[in-house]
This record gives sequence, structure tokens and C-alpha cells, in this order.
Amino acid sequence: MTDATRTQPAQPASPDEPTFRYTPALAAQIELAWQDRWDERGTFYAANPSGELTDGQGRHADPESSSFMVMDMFPYPSGDGLHVGHPLGYIATDVTARFRRMCGDNVLHALGFDAFGLPAEQYAVQTGQHPRITTERNIANMRRQLRRLGLAHDSRRSFATTDPEYVRWTQWIFLQIFNSWYDADAVRPDGGTGRARPIAELEAEYAAGTRPTPDGRPWADLDTTARRAAIDAHRLAYVSESPVNWCPGLGTVLANEEVTADGRSERGNFPVFQRSLRQWNMRITAYADRLADDLDLIDWPDKVKAMQRNWIGRSEGAHVTFAVATDGAPIEVFTTRPDTLFGATFMVVAPEHGVLTEHVPAEWPEGTNPLWTGGHATPREAVAAYQAMAGGKTAVERQADAKSKTGVFTGVFAVNPVNGAEVPVFTADYVLMGYGTGAIMAVPGGDERDFAFAQAYELPVVYTVQPPEGFEGGAYTGDGAIIASANDEVSLDGLTVAQAKAEIIGWLEAKGLGTGTVTYRLRDWLFSRQRYWGEPFPIVYDESGEPIALPDELLPVNLPDVPDYAPRTYASDDADSSPEPPLGRNDDWVYVTLDLGDGPRQYRRDTNTMPNWAGSCWYYLRYIDPHNADAAVAADLERYWLGPDHNASAGAAGGVDLYVGGVEHAVLHLLYARFWHKVLFDLGHVSGAEPFHTLFNQGYIQAYAYTDARGAYVPAGEVEETTDADGASVYTYNGEVVQREYGKMGKSLKNVVTPDDMYDAYGADTFRVYEMSMGPLDLSRPWDTRAVVGSQRFLQRLWRNVVDETTGELSVSDEPADADTLKHLHRAIADVRVEMEHMRPNTAIAKLITLNNHLTSLDRVPREAAEALVLMTAPVAPHIAEELWSRLGHTESLAYEPFPVADPQHLVEDTVTCVVQVQGKVRARLEVSPDISEADLEAAALAEPALVRFLDGRPVRKVIVRAPKLVNVVV
Repeated sequence: MTDATRTQPAQPASPDEPTFRYTPALAAQIELAWQDRWDERGTFYAANPSGELTDGQGRHADPESSSFMVMDMFPYPSGDGLHVGHPLGYIATDVTARFRRMCGDNVLHALGFDAFGLPAEQYAVQTGQHPRITTERNIANMRRQLRRLGLAHDSRRSFATTDPEYVRWTQWIFLQIFNSWYDADAVRPDGGTGRARPIAELEAEYAAGTRPTPDGRPWADLDTTARRAAIDAHRLAYVSESPVNWCPGLGTVLANEEVTADGRSERGNFPVFQRSLRQWNMRITAYADRLADDLDLIDWPDKVKAMQRNWIGRSEGAHVTFAVATDGAPIEVFTTRPDTLFGATFMVVAPEHGVLTEHVPAEWPEGTNPLWTGGHATPREAVAAYQAMAGGKTAVERQADAKSKTGVFTGVFAVNPVNGAEVPVFTADYVLMGYGTGAIMAVPGGDERDFAFAQAYELPVVYTVQPPEGFEGGAYTGDGAIIASANDEVSLDGLTVAQAKAEIIGWLEAKGLGTGTVTYRLRDWLFSRQRYWGEPFPIVYDESGEPIALPDELLPVNLPDVPDYAPRTYASDDADSSPEPPLGRNDDWVYVTLDLGDGPRQYRRDTNTMPNWAGSCWYYLRYIDPHNADAAVAADLERYWLGPDHNASAGAAGGVDLYVGGVEHAVLHLLYARFWHKVLFDLGHVSGAEPFHTLFNQGYIQAYAYTDARGAYVPAGEVEETTDADGASVYTYNGEVVQREYGKMGKSLKNVVTPDDMYDAYGADTFRVYEMSMGPLDLSRPWDTRAVVGSQRFLQRLWRNVVDETTGELSVSDEPADADTLKHLHRAIADVRVEMEHMRPNTAIAKLITLNNHLTSLDRVPREAAEALVLMTAPVAPHIAEELWSRLGHTESLAYEPFPVADPQHLVEDTVTCVVQVQGKVRARLEVSPDISEADLEAAALAEPALVRFLDGRPVRKVIVRAPKLVNVVV
């Protein structure tokens, strides 16, 4: 490196400080200089095998080369910027990407911004400023903070989900889903059955008569309205009346996860009501089996797989028909335990169930238990009052209240199909219309919830599984032999539960009283929001009110200007109000004249927007081909980066090689992205069945916060710690004692430490090393600014091992390393490789520190050891590594230098420690050759003076030898 290109030192902090000491000021100069050089040279440009994106030297990738794509869950551009907890995952992926690049992979690592969302919209409501202005300002600040961290991103591939060209392709994918249907019998590219097909193929089957129409009439006999209804009933994206969480105080519908257990909005604490509103939905339920089964194809944490399987909630059981004692439609239930039918002594239906509009009598049946009536004079009065009460609760609140058993008798009796017993039908709000059939058969002898209800309403309890001896009553939910379960045609008595299930399902099917079936907890995805700052739907409506897809050439549909960005809000208790989205306030945009193939006509645009999940469902694809104006992603590039077996570990399902983010996204984002990807896979737009092959959930960096006597938070950085007379810690702020609490870091908690603080005080490399050395990546850990100095000392010692602090010249020796140093070096290389491969940077750094300490003990560090150490340090502290590599005489960046490989001959130990035991207890230790024979090891052990003294002449009955590390003597 020439003096002209070498980073020049900052002025010493004091006259006694060496000119070339690695200080925060020098670190900052080095870091900024290398960040500029990386940008100028395109060092981290990932080359595509074709198209405009080449590497920094203008070369395309070899299509047969090993590709590796690493991603973070991209951030929302908050106005608060980053605190030190946010970069944990970003640094971890950067370390992995740099390591894989040095191992020879063509690495794609980019970062965009998930920029639609509520905070920018709220700011727009408060200020009148368009949310795009706020969003772009926040993105610029976050890009500055992240660049200063030295992340090896390909900046050409960055984008925001709010970019018009990105919105265009989000809308295009929505239309692919809208214009598709799920054929459960179709064969997929991977050989399985069931896949999405273009809606045009469904229409062709109807027209050809190969698929019957819903009412059996020929397709040619159906008018336009009937044809559209037949087609729309199968679309994967559809409009329907759906039960939703309506929040008048916010003026929008909310997803279940946005509602508290008390039935109020997480934001604003407004009451939320169950309403049936016309909304967009996606038919994710069609993919329930594949979403559950294909979890076996990917390398994800077991807990995340379990969370997704639980959310999908596949249950095998039976649909069973209960006749109503009076004339009318029967009640159908789904049960996972049809073997307990003989123990069903009552039924419960949701307050919205159809039986309550058809069968409720005018008078209470004779002998009705007063506990069942809720104090009402008639069944209709009781049911109406209960429905009104339940209507004020959300599904979340109803489930949370399930422990307090409320309900009323409907006056209706149903007939148990296996024994003919008439069982009373209750309505209770813990049964939800959106799950199963909205009705359950209650078996209090085998279900704790049913037992509690039976106790509250004095209902009979019948046990159908033999409890063990000593059973103390209540519901018995364990295994055992079936009892009390026989009629004249079928007997389950004596069978196991599994045998009884099969037997009773067969009997029900033969009698036409039920069928074996599978149900799911998963519901179709509510996909519309009454918000401004989101993707508009590429949909218009004609005079019939049915949705019509816009052609591709009219995309993107951009957001219009509106006079007010907030949805209309209402009195918080106005449950009968209806959504009025902001987009509806611009009539010039809403009402539009278009020629969609049948001449110019007026249409009405959809005034809802897509949920904030839409843009994050496919962004990994756009990183691959971010500037393509003709496709969301080119097919050959998608195959190269994400296709099946695109590298040695990719697997048959393909996908992003490493995806890092918080476990809080385990269900929603990750499930939705998998759903979209599978639709695109079925339609031939992607080559693999899964979007993300390996998922890693990083832990969280947490911090202490402090509150005063009023409970108000005080600045954590200004709190002083002392000890009292007993040695216990005491925390004070401005002389007043404050209380310490441990949890998240946040602006409102006044305990935020920003990356900018760390850059100024220590430098980015020290910050990176500290975050990576705090502990295992998947565990949460407390932030302690005082501990950062340990990482700084490691880098200062590394610097001193290569550079003379006084002169700035190299201090390494060109003499060969001695045998001991070679052993330390190659053991470190072997260990660091293993730790890096398994994403354990904390232990890799510990190995580097150990090696560095050994080198510090030498008079001069051998060049071969210094260069290897610098290369191994590069993934975690890239700026100082680049600077040292350059000072060691190299003209090219070390980013593509091969990661060191250990020489096996230096890993062989001269001796190993052999433990000598007597009766399993250690009595001596020997230093022996690793190649010693069992006979020689036994002889050496028995001759060991310490063992001879311990045995004191006692005869040895047996010697167990496991050369070279263990001898166990039995006396």
C-alpha cells in the first residue's frame, strides 16, 4: 500500500499517546475510507449470470457456480432510526455473507425497506405531509446508519416496497392470485397433487362440459352473472361478506393479532366489534396441507415449525349429523373424537348459528331447568339477549372469556345419532362460527371445558373411556379402553381410542350420519384494510358491483392525492358504523372511464388498500432482478439464486439460503410469504416449492430502564450506581433513588443507545465485534456499554501485532513461524471455520482472541500467522482487516481472498492426557502419545506411581482401556 492510499492517522488524543494507536478516531477514518473504496470499486456487487447486474469488474457469474443468498427481514423505516438492538441480525448476516464469499460462493446480500405502514400514515394525519416524504427521509437516515456499519450489501439491489415499480409487481402478483383457482386433483411440477391453475382453464372446462357447473346447467345456458358467480366462487383472491374485527374508534378493520384479549385495539385501546363486512380474502386454506407438510422440506427452528402447524391446526376426525327433534335442518358438528359420541349429553352452537333463526320455539319446553333460561321468559327472548351480548365481543375476547361459562338453552333438542337420546342445544359465545361448523357436541366426561359447563348447568356426565384406579372425578382426558359405547348395531366397548374412531366413522358413513374428514384452524386471509398508506388494489367494479381485474398495462395503480389521510372514525361504541377509507375522498380517482375490451365505460376503483404484509410476501425475488421492467424476476436468475439444488445445501425445495429475523414473524409474515410463493410455483413463475430454505431467529438485545418515585422513566445514561452498607447496588438519578427494570430498549423508556453513539465512541468494527461476542445469536442478552471496551482491546492488540504504533510501519516478521505458533494458528483456523459454518460468531471470536493473545506474547509476529488472523477477523471486523491486509502489501480487497484452511499436520498433538480411574474415580493422569497402543497404555497406567500407591497391593480384576484417553481399573 502506498502512502497516498494508506489511511492517515488522526491526531493523538494526548501528547503521550502514540501517533498510530488504534483509537476511535483512527477507526472512524479507516472505516469511512474503506466504505468509500468498496462503493467505488463495487466490491460487493453480486454478479447475475445474465442481464445488467455484473460484479465490480463487469463480469457475469458462471451459471454453474455455487450461489448463496442471505437475507434479513427487512426493516420498517422508522423516524426514530436504529438503536443498538436493531443491527444484531444485520451484522450476523453480514458475517455469514462475508465468510461464504471467502469460501468461494457467489453471495447475494441486499437490504430493502418495508415502507408501507401505519406510523408514516399517522404522521401524515398529524402534519398533513404526504407519507412518502416522511418515508423517504427515514429511509435516507437508516441507509446512512447502516452504511456506517460496513455491511457488505449490493446497494444496486435495494428498494422500498413503496417504490412505484415495486408496487406494480406487487399488484401483478395479486392479479396472478385473483386470476387463479385451486384444482385439488391437478399434478404439480414436483409430482404432488393439488395446485393453482389459471382461471381461464376453469372457464374452459365449464365450457367444454368436462367440469359440471354449480347447478348442473350447461355453461352455454348461464347468463353473464351466473357465469361470473361460478368462476368467482373458485378464485384464490375473492370478495365476500366476512366476519371481521371492526374498530369504529380507528375507522378500520383489524386482524386478530391487533386485538387484545379484552376485545380492544392494541393501538388506542378502542373497543372492537364483530361485524360482517364485504372484504377481500385470500384462499390460503386451499394450501393448508401443503403449508403444513412442506415444513419437512426446510431447515427451520422446530419451535417455528410447531407454531405454523398449530396455526394451521389440521385436525382429523368426523363430521356428524344430529337431527333436530322438531322438523327442520339438522345440526352438523365436527369432532376429533367421534369415539366419544355415546358420551355427548348436550350441544353448543355459536350465537350466529343458523339453527337460532330456524328452530327456537316460542315457549320453554316443559320441565326446563331454570338455570338454563338466563332468567328470560321465553327461549327467543333469551337467545336474542345473548346474541346482543356476544355481538359486543371479538373472537379474541370470546376465546379469552371461555373459562367463565356463559350460555343459554335455545329450547331446541337434537337427537344423538348413536343412541337416539335427545340432548339440549345451548348457545355460548366460546363457540365461534368461523371455526369448524359453529356447533359442537359436548362430552363432559372427556373434555374439561364441557365438564365445567355441565357442572354450571347441571347437565349429565357420561364417561366413555375407562379412567384408571384412583381417578378423582372431573373430565378424564387420558387413554384407556372404551366403555358405555354400544347400540344394537355397533359396539366400541373394549377397543382402544384409535380403533374406536375407525369403527364409529365406518358405522356413521354406512348409515349416512357422518363422514371421516379433516378440518383446519386456519382461516382464509382477510386481505383489505381501510387505510391510505398501502398498495391500491388493481381492481375496478362495473355496475354489477363485481370485481374486474385491470390489465397489466394499467399497472401500477398509484395512490391518489386526498384531502385527509385518516379513515373516517366514529364514536368508539358505534358498532353499526361502516368503513369509509381515505381513497374514497378523491372522486376523480375513484370513478374512471376505461376501455377494458368492450368500449369505454365508467368504473369504480376499489378504495381499500392491501395489508402491510403484501410487499413483504415476495421481496426476496426482487432482490434478484430489481430493475426488470418485463417481469417480477427473470426465470433463469430465479433458478440460479433460488432453484432446487442451486448449491450443495439448498435442497429440493430451493429457496433463500439463509433468512434471519425475529421469531415474532413465525406465523403471519412467514406463512403468508410461503402461500404466495406456492401459488407462484404452481403457476410456473418460480422453480422451487419454498421461499426460505434456512431460517434463523436471532435473540434480542435488551437493556435496563429506570423509574423514579412517580413511575416515570429517567435517562438511563445519567443514572449512577453505588452500593449500600450491605454491598447491594443502589441506583440514583439527580440524587434520588430510582428503580431498575430489565426489558426492551425504546425511546419511551429513555434507555436507547444508538449505533451512532457507538461509532463515535469506539468505531463500527468494535461495535460489530461486541454484538457478535455477547453470546449465542439465538439468545437474548443485556446491553452493557461498559463491556464494549473488551472488544476494543482485542482490535487494538490485533493492530499492534501488525503495525508499530509509533512509526506506523509493519512490525511483522518474514521468518517462518515456530512449531508452537503453527499449532496455535492451525487449531484456531480449524475451530473458527467450524464456528463460522454454524453461525456461532461469539465462539469464533473467542478463538481469535486466544490466537491473538498467543501472537502478542511473541517478540515479532510471523507474517503467515498475521495474514491468517487478519483474514479470519475480516467477517466480523472488516474495516480494520482491510486496512491491515493492505498494509501487509496486498493491493486487492480481502473480500474474495480464500478463508484460511487448517493444515492437518499441525493439528496432531504431540501428547494427549489420559485419565486413569479406579472403580470409575480419577486417581491419576498420564501424558501419552496419541498413537499409543492399548497394551502399552495399560502397562504405563499400571506402572504409574500414584496408581501403585493407591492400589497398595490389591489385586486388579480387570483393566478397561480406551486408548489414548482412558484407563479404568477394576479391583
